[in-house]
Amino acid sequence: MQPGQMAYDRAITVFSPDGRLFQVEYAREAVKRGTTTVGLKFKDGVALIVDKRVGSRLMEPESIEKIFQLDEHIGCATSGLVADARILVDMARVTSQINKITYGERIDVEILVKKICDHKQNYTQYGGVRPYGTALLIAGVDDYGPHLFETDPSGAITSYKADSIGAGRSTVMELLEEKFKDNMKKEDGILLGLEALREASDNGLNYETVEVGVVEKGKGFRRLPRKDVEAHLKKLGKKS
Repeated sequence: MQPGQMAYDRAITVFSPDGRLFQVEYAREAVKRGTTTVGLKFKDGVALIVDKRVGSRLMEPESIEKIFQLDEHIGCATSGLVADARILVDMARVTSQINKITYGERIDVEILVKKICDHKQNYTQYGGVRPYGTALLIAGVDDYGPHLFETDPSGAITSYKADSIGAGRSTVMELLEEKFKDNMKKEDGILLGLEALREASDNGLNYETVEVGVVEKGKGFRRLPRKDVEAHLKKLGKKS
């Protein structure tokens, strides 16, 4: 710990002399220690891919949920503290339904993301609370096309064509920078995401611990069944 830091990292409302909020930075560290998550756009859709971290063979992989549906046309994947993510997911679902009841139409993806990030930002400026220790990759398709957003513990929003959060982010981003192309086919996009996830994994990929969510124009958001994930991993193995 740096000299003098202890005076500024005990409260979320206190800036350090060089303009840093240490509690927010600690929350980002929680995200960096989380499972690797990949999101990328393909033609008319977006894919989210997560390698769930199973710490024991006695654990049921299905009990670990990393991809969530927020609305019929929006989904998200999380890295960091999953319990924190569930609170944000519940808030996003309620917000989506309120918009549908109030205006009689589905909420735009960007509007929902901004509401989530406004909520996260509130937890960086009040005493007695802590920032959310989770980042979300939010994927959706609306009248403006496919979207992929990253939300930061600070409440910042960034839009990407392809992105990653979690422990293996640097490795994944390096491969995506090299191989990602606009308007890829869905199959090619999922295979690229799995390839990037495999590069960041120490033990390779297992269909039981890989979760894939896809949202497409006209089809909404859905999680792929295990047999489809296994088929994609077999194709990736033949491609290598």
